[in-house]
Amino acid sequence: MKTSSFSIRVRFIFVGILVFAALLIVKLYFLQIVKGSDFSEKADRQYVNVSRSLFDRGNIFFTTKSGSLVSAATLKTTYILSINPKLIANPEEVYKKLSEFLTIDAATFYSKATKKDDPYEEILKRIPEDTIKKIEPLKIPGVIVEKERWRYYPGNTISSRLIGFVGYNGDSLEGRYGLEKYYDDVLKRSPEDLYVNVFAEIFSNISKTFSSNKEREGDIITSIEPEVQGFADKKAEEVNKQWSSSLTGIIIIDPKNGEIYAMGNAPTFNLNDFGKEKDLSVFSNPSISNSYEIGSVMKAITMTSGIDSGAINAKSTWTDLGYATLDGKKITNVDKNARGLSTMQDVLSHSMNTGTTYIMQKMGKAKLAEYFEKFGMGIETGIDLPNEVAGNINNLKSPRDLEYATASFGQGISLTPINATRAFSVIANGGKLITPHVVKKINYKVGLSKNISYTNEARQIVSKEATEDVTRMLVEVVDKALIQGKYKQDRYSVAAKTGTAQMARPANEGGGYYSDKFLHTFFGYFPAYNPRFLVFLYTIDPKNIDFGSQTLSGPFFDIVKFLINYYQIPPDR
Repeated sequence: MKTSSFSIRVRFIFVGILVFAALLIVKLYFLQIVKGSDFSEKADRQYVNVSRSLFDRGNIFFTTKSGSLVSAATLKTTYILSINPKLIANPEEVYKKLSEFLTIDAATFYSKATKKDDPYEEILKRIPEDTIKKIEPLKIPGVIVEKERWRYYPGNTISSRLIGFVGYNGDSLEGRYGLEKYYDDVLKRSPEDLYVNVFAEIFSNISKTFSSNKEREGDIITSIEPEVQGFADKKAEEVNKQWSSSLTGIIIIDPKNGEIYAMGNAPTFNLNDFGKEKDLSVFSNPSISNSYEIGSVMKAITMTSGIDSGAINAKSTWTDLGYATLDGKKITNVDKNARGLSTMQDVLSHSMNTGTTYIMQKMGKAKLAEYFEKFGMGIETGIDLPNEVAGNINNLKSPRDLEYATASFGQGISLTPINATRAFSVIANGGKLITPHVVKKINYKVGLSKNISYTNEARQIVSKEATEDVTRMLVEVVDKALIQGKYKQDRYSVAAKTGTAQMARPANEGGGYYSDKFLHTFFGYFPAYNPRFLVFLYTIDPKNIDFGSQTLSGPFFDIVKFLINYYQIPPDR
């Protein structure tokens, strides 16, 4: 009995030691790894005079094609130089010493240095460390050196509308746009008390050993490739400048998994100098927050829907009269020509409004609306960026045929560029509705990480066979019809379609459509039968030019050639 009782006590003590050791190891991990930077900061304060809490925030990274990380948003450490006028006996002498290393406005310095009732006056900010190292040894009475940290964006203008920035909301600094806002709960840092005594830290609150605000804090790693993003930004700027457009956007996505490689806009702004911008609309992301009637690129979706529904097939024909009359209104093709007996290929190659109207009539209004909803129109994509809007497909509730006919060729309903990009990706990837996303991984401060993938959530919404038929048709559009085959790639199959849409006039301007304002669009993917990339371009109100094929074909194929060379994509022809 005694031996058994002794054995139980030994086991109990042994288990207790193991539990204590586990607690100690876990807490030491949290103190050294999770809170290590906090303690380093506290140590810093022993030799740098810091009168304010240092700003802290997680990092945002781009990912290169080789998988290495490039900083998109980080922290930069510099110094603030201030003075205590009460301790400055000779302002002229102090100014002379400081001006050897710093450019200081004399009048401003003297006006602050003579405020003898004020114990603190800030002189300069953002002073580099090498300069401070020259000033500190002088030990000038009344001169205060403070460390500061601030949000820094190494790329300046690169992907600015997607990244967003940190700004004040009341008295607190937080993400205001883009990824900075959407992932603010991950990027922000919560101040916590720092305990010097390790054992007191362990036993002051056992629950904190296993649970902490730090669990949610981390860095975000995006799928944005910096070279690709830089090229997209450059092309957007070129298009915007060449055609005096009010706005140009480019999205480059992997149509199979939804990872976004680039999302560029022009005009743009410098993330490190956003305070100078007068027009606040430049901060928003129009690819997410604005919706447009996207024009004839919609015909590819109508064609896919018609084939998948069984209403038509790739070899179907019909007689084109050059117009169609619905609800007392006449629909015509852009060139107003009557082509007689026509094929489905003609519908895409010649961008025939009468052709998609025919497809709509064969499908029926309800079936067309059902398919457009399958393609995700009228709902948000779920992209991990703030302020996404759903677009407007209310015309598909109309009792009239006319609204469905115009929707079939991209007028009367509106989509955001990201919504359109997702819809076109269905054709490129074999019929699956994907979730576009920018962040691919979160590295949490506690040492854990989370990979973000939506591949398993992709839904098959149309048959692979229907998308293959349309892909072949879109390849023929490029090879033979797009500016008479000018952009045919001998070694690569490219599927593409252009669009030109009249822009809607706001209700406060009388409604209807502008006669002189158009939206040009272009989407394409390649290699067509097993695509690595899908590219969607749009430019708003280009001047003195008629069609999207004229403004966007060149930039699209510039992007195609860049991506093929950059990623060394093997030819498929």
